Amino acid sequence: MTSTSGPGLLDALSFVVEALDEFVLGSVRDTHAAVADRVHEALRRHTGGLGTLPEAVHRGVSTGMYAGLGLGLRAAGAGLDLAGRAGLGPRLEAHRAGRRASAAVNGIIGDRLRDQRPVLSIPMAVRVHDADVALVPAAVAAAFPAATGRVVVFLHGLSEDEHSWERNRERRGTTYGEGLVADGWTPVFLRANTGLGVRENGAALSGLLQDLTEAWPVDLDRLVLVGHSMGGLVIRSACSVLTAADRPWAERVTDVVTLGTPHLGAPLAAGVGTGATALARLPETAAFGRILDWRSLGVRDLVEGLGEDVPALPHAHYRLVYATLSDSPRHPVGRFLGDLLVRMPSASGRGRLVTLFPDAEVLHLPGTGHFALLNDPRVHDALRGWLSPTPESRDPDLR
Repeated sequence: MTSTSGPGLLDALSFVVEALDEFVLGSVRDTHAAVADRVHEALRRHTGGLGTLPEAVHRGVSTGMYAGLGLGLRAAGAGLDLAGRAGLGPRLEAHRAGRRASAAVNGIIGDRLRDQRPVLSIPMAVRVHDADVALVPAAVAAAFPAATGRVVVFLHGLSEDEHSWERNRERRGTTYGEGLVADGWTPVFLRANTGLGVRENGAALSGLLQDLTEAWPVDLDRLVLVGHSMGGLVIRSACSVLTAADRPWAERVTDVVTLGTPHLGAPLAAGVGTGATALARLPETAAFGRILDWRSLGVRDLVEGLGEDVPALPHAHYRLVYATLSDSPRHPVGRFLGDLLVRMPSASGRGRLVTLFPDAEVLHLPGTGHFALLNDPRVHDALRGWLSPTPESRDPDLR
């Protein structure tokens, strides 16, 4: 069942046109002006000030041209906005491509969408059959007719959605959730606006898990949280913002599993910020630096990850999975690139001066990239061992 409500394609196009006006056109205009100023300054210097007339003509023509283009874009955006509010056009939620695009854009500028275009902002929710599940007993019971007392919650990473866990399903023939059903687990998949700050999403996750616990149709004996990449940071944040009302769900958590999570930060995210700062130093490139600086709070939070001020649940077992492109984590490729996005020390929570999870079990996947962690048979086998009913059945080689 797919949704016929929610934001439409015209809503998205209206925002795209607004972004074109503010950033693309604005960046071209500002870069053009900066280059022209440098050229005109050189002409004045070498002609004794005789180049002022061409400069004035150029400024008048370019200003009028950019003003006209901006006016046209704003008029188009206003028309699309009105049509979108009237419910015209296809719904983004009705098509897989629309849902993917929505997840990607929410990751990049999700905080801006929440503030300026809330209709395009993805709410954190439990998802079944491409629709949000209301966390009330009747709706949860209908969505999970075979609910068991053992629940494993999956939270995706930046610009992903609940279907990201189906990566390579055609080749593998299964997913983590499908495989765990045979062991008596009920998988629950979430979708979130990953452009919001990690701590804000953590607070939202804490409330969602409490609502889910209260609405679950059978007694909830064991709750496991699995996060890919940023999802692991959000899970950690949720476990650290507990209030007295949140305790019931937290007390049921027995295991926390993170897959390629940048606990101590991600170098690529830091590189974006460094690039934005470098571009801002020159008038000719400053506009492009502003585009990079438009990145969401979620992306910014990936720079440093979460430190020791975000404690682990004392009673839960932590399992940390990291990958390297090379077979050995000591190989220069594995050491400096990690899984391409996250390096081994960060994914294992073990820096030079800090060890975030001293008692955690750590699993290394050689020759593996960051997104392959979403559905890898070795992770699947590890999950089955970690989530087995008795500690004695866990594979000691996974330590």
